[in-house]
Parts: sequence; C-alpha cells; structure tokens
Amino acid sequence: MTEQQAYPIGEPGKKWGAEEKKQWFAKQTVKRSYEQEVLSQLSQIHSALELTQIGGLSLDKARYPVFAVVNKTFDANKKTVLITGGVHGYETSGVHGALLFLKTRISDYLSQFNFIICPCVSPWGYETINRWNPNAVDPNRSFYADSPSEEAANVMNFIASLAVDVDIHFDLHETTDSDNSEFRPALAARDACVHDNWNIPDGFYLVADSTKPQVEFQHAIIESVEKVTHIAPADENEQLIGVPLSQFGVINYAARDLGLCMGLTDAKYVTTTEVYPDSPKVNNQTCNLAQVAVITGGLDYILNNDA
Repeated sequence: MTEQQAYPIGEPGKKWGAEEKKQWFAKQTVKRSYEQEVLSQLSQIHSALELTQIGGLSLDKARYPVFAVVNKTFDANKKTVLITGGVHGYETSGVHGALLFLKTRISDYLSQFNFIICPCVSPWGYETINRWNPNAVDPNRSFYADSPSEEAANVMNFIASLAVDVDIHFDLHETTDSDNSEFRPALAARDACVHDNWNIPDGFYLVADSTKPQVEFQHAIIESVEKVTHIAPADENEQLIGVPLSQFGVINYAARDLGLCMGLTDAKYVTTTEVYPDSPKVNNQTCNLAQVAVITGGLDYILNNDA
C-alpha cells in the first residue's frame, strides 16, 4: 500500500455534496466514441440471437442507449449464461472481450447454452474513460434494490423481465494504473475517508464470490487464461489488492454485500475478471483474448463437470 494523493475537488474531511459532484462532472471529457467502437460492432450477430435495447442513460438517451444480445428463444433444458462488460466503462477489454466472444466463439456454444450478453453497461463511462457514472456513483457497488445507478438498474430490471434462471455469470473487468492515479483518490475525496493506494498486480486474476467460491471452476478459468497471458503473482503478504489469495490467481469478495454486479443473480457459477492492460507484457488484443478465454474456459468446465 502507498499513501494516496490529494484530489483537486472538495475539502479534506468533508463529503462531496451536489456542488462538488457537479464540479467533477464538468471536468469529464469525451475521449472515444461509444457509437463507433461499440454499437457498430453489434450490427451483425448470430441468427439465433437478437439485439434488445434494455434502457438508456437519462443524460442523453439517444446517444447512450444500452443493449443486450439474447437468444431469440430460451431453451429451458439449457443452462443460461450472463456476460456483463463495461460495468466500469473505463475497463476497455471487458467491453471488447464480450464483443470478441460474440464475433468469434459464441457459435461454438449456442447448442448447449442460452446467452444474455450486456457488452457495455456504462456507455458514458466508456466514452469518458470513467469508473463512475455521471452522478459520481460507482455502478459496480450499486447492484441492489432502488439502485442509485441507472446503469445497474437497467441490467437488473432487464434480467428480472426475462424471468429466467441465470446459471453462470461472467463479469468482465480490468485493474488499471489509473485506479491509483485517479479513481481511489477521487473515492477518498468524495467520501471524506482514507483509501490508500494498493499494489496493482502485474497480470490477470479473478474475483470469486466468497459465498460460493466454486474453486475448481475458478481454477479451470485460470488454466484457460494462462494459455493467453500471465497470471498475477501474489505480493509479499500472499495477497492481491490487499485481499488474501484463495488460490493461485484468485481472491474472494462478498459479492452481494458489496453491491457487485457478480452478485446480481443466484447463479451457481460466478466470477469477475481482472485484466491488467498496463502491463508491458500485453497489448489490447491480448487483453481481449484473455476475456474470451475466461468465458470459454468456464463454459468448457461446466460442460465437462456439470452436465
């Protein structure tokens, strides 16, 4: 852990109010195009699937519609897979890994599974490369009833409307150097509390749900990802981001208690990925392929072990 830096908005020891959040929002700028980089990639999908709008952001509903790709018909005899990307909009490979799976691998699994894929849950966050939404709310701490996050509510409401049981959930994320340079200092300032910077692991790791860790499932995913990129080693305290290692490349969080996306459903198998795109050992394509390897590794495990 290292000491956090000061943040230019707000006063030390005082939580942000509406004015500070307004100042924060005014500082954000668009850095890339959701329409060109994400929506355009959804124009051609497998004939067994359909594109469904599940909501839009009140900031600009025309500019920020939110979509899911789902089976045209759900087969009750098949397990249902939920894939969420871009819950944190700045975590790029979460979005593009989901899109790459749609383009290149989903056809290998359509005969065995139903799919619900939300490739970019936070489109404004994607465009401005932000962890928070426009109201300085973290969507990935907001998956609970009466959520303060439109992004989380869109997904929760859509899943509820389908009235299907989700069996497997892959939530695709990244851990970036900007966690320490921007997002943890902002969090400390917003909440008027201490959030020391953490040692960012060099490599890929998983976060499992501590209430249902599914150790062998997580292990199979790590083995799949190892074929694509390196797995983060534990630090000198046998931890990753300050959390004890449960097995090589895996830590556990209390998903539902923390309002995490991976606690959204009652799925038996859940995992959150953490790609490290700032490593000198990887490039954008490696990061995207690692996300795909998570999904295929997890699905192959279930096909072989949970028929």
